[in-house]
Amino acid sequence: MTETIFIALAVTLRILSNPVANVFQKQLTNRGNHPLVVNFLTYLALAIVCLFFLRLVPWKELGTQFWLFSLLGGLVGALGNGFLVKALQKGDLSVLGPINSYKSVVGIIVGIFLLGEIPNAWGIVGIALIIYGSYFVLDTTEEKFSLALFKRPEIQFRLWAMILTAIEAVFVKKVIIASSVSLALMSWCILGAFFSFILLLLNGVSPLRELEKLSTKDLSSYALLVACIGTMQFTTNYAFDHMPVGYVLSLFQLSTIISVLVGYRIFKEQDIRKKLVGSTIMIIGSVLIILLKNG
Repeated sequence: MTETIFIALAVTLRILSNPVANVFQKQLTNRGNHPLVVNFLTYLALAIVCLFFLRLVPWKELGTQFWLFSLLGGLVGALGNGFLVKALQKGDLSVLGPINSYKSVVGIIVGIFLLGEIPNAWGIVGIALIIYGSYFVLDTTEEKFSLALFKRPEIQFRLWAMILTAIEAVFVKKVIIASSVSLALMSWCILGAFFSFILLLLNGVSPLRELEKLSTKDLSSYALLVACIGTMQFTTNYAFDHMPVGYVLSLFQLSTIISVLVGYRIFKEQDIRKKLVGSTIMIIGSVLIILLKNG
């Protein structure tokens, strides 16, 4: 019972922190901050905090699996989050949030091969409902639910972010299995900072020049963003430690309804009713997954 309460608390915090973090990411890019710099500075701030705990790490006990999947997770995670921030810069939060519903499908497919996690019948029904609900949300765009929609740059950026972070989720679980929730968080932060910095250099972005543009308002947004991302990743790791990756990723789609409401209230995005209908269907699918995960 206690474990169930902690899992529910972790999932709730993850659901709330993700869309709030997206708001700060979108606000920062709307003020002229480069998306890749937003990505790098978030990782960097978290990595600096982790440095204070490095002396507590049992380095000699960490095996090859830990290092291999930490490196792979850091690489695809940095790429995925970079694409996510670029997508938020160009697109509507209330549309881009629901696209993430497909992440659970990717997570389950990768999880079958790397983790041996096979979904049951109710899990498949829940995932189908999540995907079906996303149709209503995407149908509110000018192109409707069509091939033309997926040619839009922000949609393509979000799809790449979704695929990469879904693969990252499986790597993160492998790191957790090889170490612990806290060590997986530390490796995620430090290697994410390293790879996102490499990503900056490969794209010809000067971190020093971009830092000169920061305002006091930006610094407060960054502080809140870092708090949200730190909370999001820790609760993600905790949930991964107690449930199959595909199910956890499906449950995280409950944040979709928050993304829709936030997009409407803060960024004045339209077609709120249809987006809410789609989000509700997705929530029903998520509830099926958590209530019947052992059925």
